[in-house]
Amino acid sequence: MSLTAKYPHLRQDFAASLVVFLVALPLCVGVAVASGVPAELGLVTGIVGGIVTGLMRGSSLQVSGPAAGLTVLVFEAVREFGLPALGVIVLASGLLQILMGVLKWGRWFRAISVSVVEGMLAGIGLVLIAGQLYSMADAKAPVSGLDKIARLPGALLDAVGHTDALASLGLGVGTIAVLVLWKRMPKRLRTVPGPLAAVGLATLGAAVFSLPVAMVEVKGLLDAVQPPSLSAFGELAGVGLLGTIVAFTLIASAESLFSAAAVDRLHDGPRTEYDKELVAQGAGNAICGALGALPMTAVIVRSAANVQAGARTKASRVLHGVWLLLFAALLPGVLGYIPIPALAGILVYSGAKLIPVREIVSLWREHRGEALILVVTAVSIVAVSMFEGVLIGLALAVAKTAWEASHLKLEVVDKGAGPVQAYLSGNATFLRLPKILDNLEALPQDRPVELDLSGLHHLDHACRTALENWAERHSAAGTEPVKVTAA
Repeated sequence: MSLTAKYPHLRQDFAASLVVFLVALPLCVGVAVASGVPAELGLVTGIVGGIVTGLMRGSSLQVSGPAAGLTVLVFEAVREFGLPALGVIVLASGLLQILMGVLKWGRWFRAISVSVVEGMLAGIGLVLIAGQLYSMADAKAPVSGLDKIARLPGALLDAVGHTDALASLGLGVGTIAVLVLWKRMPKRLRTVPGPLAAVGLATLGAAVFSLPVAMVEVKGLLDAVQPPSLSAFGELAGVGLLGTIVAFTLIASAESLFSAAAVDRLHDGPRTEYDKELVAQGAGNAICGALGALPMTAVIVRSAANVQAGARTKASRVLHGVWLLLFAALLPGVLGYIPIPALAGILVYSGAKLIPVREIVSLWREHRGEALILVVTAVSIVAVSMFEGVLIGLALAVAKTAWEASHLKLEVVDKGAGPVQAYLSGNATFLRLPKILDNLEALPQDRPVELDLSGLHHLDHACRTALENWAERHSAAGTEPVKVTAA
């Protein structure tokens, strides 16, 4: 049997794998540098995401690797706990993901408010943009998200007054310009992925004009990989580290499963098995943690490129991991020629795409409550931190749902003679009890009342008791007994 007969889609998957490799290469390096870890660790995560997660069942066409969405969280974790603890965090997060997948919790991530997820990504995007603009301007970024944004104008003005910083800023801006304009290039030229073209042109420009800009530091793959030591696991006793593990787990899982839902809309192949995909993501993260590398998620940019390039099976994402491995093993020195402001420009562009401007406008017109949740989540992440910001967003979403679930309408029909007719519809819960009683007690005391509860979808015990007590008080005033039509 020929190879083509055994693997009928090999040609399409092979071509798609090369495209995904070229898209993933600059992003893996850029995410690692922005996270404050050696560039090679980004490649390690990309390799594991391609070969290990790629071989497992779950979603057949989505591609995993280091994601811009976790950059801010990784940077904060490395700054607070140190690089050796990163492996422990990622390993523990991976094991939790496997456990959640085995317990079939993957489907529950689909129930998370879309506004919270989009607000989370918007907040990440804002912090990422602000932080990487400092890298473009060859300046050190402040620690907090608010300081990053508040001090940004001053940092950019300072860059204009210094030749080296101005060269760095110009190279970063040029990289963003290439990414924005690449879609307008001739179709033949667009066979080269935009991120690779932008980094390639920036690298060429820096070399030709001998620009005084910072370059990626190269350690070598084996030197960069540092599995966590036994002493690093002692950090698990700290509450702060445990909170970070929970944040990594929830955010990585939500981003991966929402990405899977988006990728399913791009193709007609097999649908994602969410619990199995969560196990696959967990296995990949557990291995990344054991190697001391970055955490992974499914990445929509690489996944969309995979589908658009004509991939038909999981072979394309596995092969892209193989190409990353060969590059890291044979050509690691090439990374040393890549300018850091070019990578920062790619991440500024990626951060901007995380901010759902159109969705915010649409939500504001149709569902202002959802728009408010999105904006508050994003602002909270910038002002406080990632974990607390997401918790604030989830709390708002739950509060909004509870409020809407208790929606109640009281319609009073008073014809001036005869009984007053009152119609209750919706959901009568204790949250609306004060309003119900205020309206009923405002009815005329000297007139008979007919209370129709047939329009209620739900009547809790507290409301039922309160309505019965009101009916007794109203009837005791000397009028006819209140006639109640049961719910």
